[in-house]
Amino acid sequence: MLGNRKLIVDTHSEIYSMIKDRTDDVFWNLNEHIQKGQVVPNAVYVIGREQIRLYGNLLRTLIDSAKIKVVFSSPSEGSETLKSHCYLYGISDLVLDNSIILVGGGDMDDRWPCLKYDSFLPKVLDYNENILAISRSNEIYNKTNKPYKFLFLNGRTRPHRKYLLEQLRISGLLDQSLWTWLDLTTGLSRNITCMHHQEDLLGRPNEIKYLPIEYEFDNFQDRITVDPKGSNAFIKMHLFKNSWGDIYLKSEPYIDTYFSLVTETVFEYPYSFRTEKIWKPIAMGHPWIVASNQGYYRDIRNLGFQTFGHVIDESFDSIENTQDRLERITQVVRDLCQQDLASFLKECYNVCKYNQQHLAELRPQVQKEFPDRFFQFLKDQHFE
Repeated sequence: MLGNRKLIVDTHSEIYSMIKDRTDDVFWNLNEHIQKGQVVPNAVYVIGREQIRLYGNLLRTLIDSAKIKVVFSSPSEGSETLKSHCYLYGISDLVLDNSIILVGGGDMDDRWPCLKYDSFLPKVLDYNENILAISRSNEIYNKTNKPYKFLFLNGRTRPHRKYLLEQLRISGLLDQSLWTWLDLTTGLSRNITCMHHQEDLLGRPNEIKYLPIEYEFDNFQDRITVDPKGSNAFIKMHLFKNSWGDIYLKSEPYIDTYFSLVTETVFEYPYSFRTEKIWKPIAMGHPWIVASNQGYYRDIRNLGFQTFGHVIDESFDSIENTQDRLERITQVVRDLCQQDLASFLKECYNVCKYNQQHLAELRPQVQKEFPDRFFQFLKDQHFE
């Protein structure tokens, strides 16, 4: 019970397990819930993305007739995607007038009432396979003569990833990295170009690049012949057998590289969204450089993590212009690859080990604090 309101929760909502002890009732299909006359007037409804996608058109009537309040819970999405979903599902005006509030994975501008939950942070330590891989992390530092300079994992095509790919190819560093590319689709950008010989390389066709079999997680070693015009142009779901294969760790890619070049989901949007892409190298105790939004490093330091400003120039984090920030990140990677990477790795050891421990300590704290943060958020938004 929330003051005078009952709390009704979609069992498929990602936050259900954390708030279920304080719910008054649950449902699994919103349309069926309505058809059976089970709607609770004046209640607060927590609804996950799939039910919003299917039945978002019904919410306006329920808000008006039953006077319900709605929480759209989608913490696995960053603020840019979450906002686009609100427009796509026809509920953006209801969010902006505070009839619907949001739980998302990234910061959002103040006009959109949103509680941020770092849902990816705890998950990398939820898998026994990952704990086993992490137990071998000291081998990263014991092996100083490595076959690759850095790890560069990419799934879906995004302009900042494509820019880095082509610039690393031009400089010859791509062949010195352990890298993947799982999407044949191309994507140009209004804010980023990669000009070379009067051609914008962002529009150049892609090739599918798997990890060598010995570096791929054991369950995901299938290979597929790709038809560029077919439905499998983005082959990640085939590779990972329609599961969230991105979350799994295998030790060897980290042991055989000196650092990770992480290309986060968000680059051009001005709000941080931390996914499994950053938590994996942190969990492994692997040094990293992140290509993401302005202020990403600032925000991750605000969570108590350390970065590598003592060995690389991280001033790119304060560059607002997306093109300039991306060019500077590329130069930092080039400069680093010209250095003695064994010495660099040694200099990163203390930071990496600190971050490993901090992640392990922060994980239960983030999960434990969420329910109180959630109910305080409802109170602040006058949803009690």
